[in-house]
Amino acid sequence: MGRKIIRRINLIVVLIILVIITLAVLYPLVYVVSAAFSPGNSIASLNILPFGDGFTFKHFIHLFTKTDYLIWFKNTFIIAASTSFLTMLVASLGAYVFSRFNFTFKRSMMLSMLILQIFPSFVGMIAIYVILQRIGGFNQLWGLVLVYLAGNIPYNTWLVKSYMDTIPKSLDESARIDGANHFRIYRKIVMPVARPIITFLGITSFTAPWMDFIFPKMVLRSADKMTLALGLFNFVTDKKNEFTNFAAGSVLIAIPFIIFFVITQKTMVTSFGSAAVKE
Repeated sequence: MGRKIIRRINLIVVLIILVIITLAVLYPLVYVVSAAFSPGNSIASLNILPFGDGFTFKHFIHLFTKTDYLIWFKNTFIIAASTSFLTMLVASLGAYVFSRFNFTFKRSMMLSMLILQIFPSFVGMIAIYVILQRIGGFNQLWGLVLVYLAGNIPYNTWLVKSYMDTIPKSLDESARIDGANHFRIYRKIVMPVARPIITFLGITSFTAPWMDFIFPKMVLRSADKMTLALGLFNFVTDKKNEFTNFAAGSVLIAIPFIIFFVITQKTMVTSFGSAAVKE
């Protein structure tokens, strides 16, 4: 009888802790959503209780009628989508070469890429700034894509290469006997089997530049090249305190991510469950 009471007490304590953690995690998110629909402007004027100040759509109307929110969204989508596609392409091609070929300095090159990933990106910001100016990529969307791509290649190539090493080379040999060349083997044999890691790579390389602030702030200057992070940050500077407009823009950014996650979640689970290959 005493053990049952102790178990119930432990269960109640665990439930209370989980509820507190859940509230601590969800409250900021709910507060931002409620701020997007609140009539006020500054964060000081908002009620501490979510949706305690009423309900309005004026902040969303303000974004689409009095700001360049659609331009910011378009620029950010172009940068994120281009970075994702090029990262998947370059990293998978590089990983295939390192996984399937033996050549001089192969181990040294792989180790060098891993060492390069250890250094933070801030270390090379001055060099990046100078290089972009030399090649004409300063204040250009493709220049920012080039920066993200260069940062993504080392670790992601190593990551995909490690996954491709688990794919039996007997599949390559069978395809080569049938007359397939290396590119056909890469496209028809290796890539379908490596779809889980490629899907994961595409998601991470898309989400990383979506709300990045540091590199867009360094590379982009003109108003027509601003991203969502730069545009929304202008609402909460020292001279402005338009937190509700900032919250409305943040909510709109989250909607595509929720849809994207719902779609890709099923794809990733299915891929990881069905793509296991054994020698």
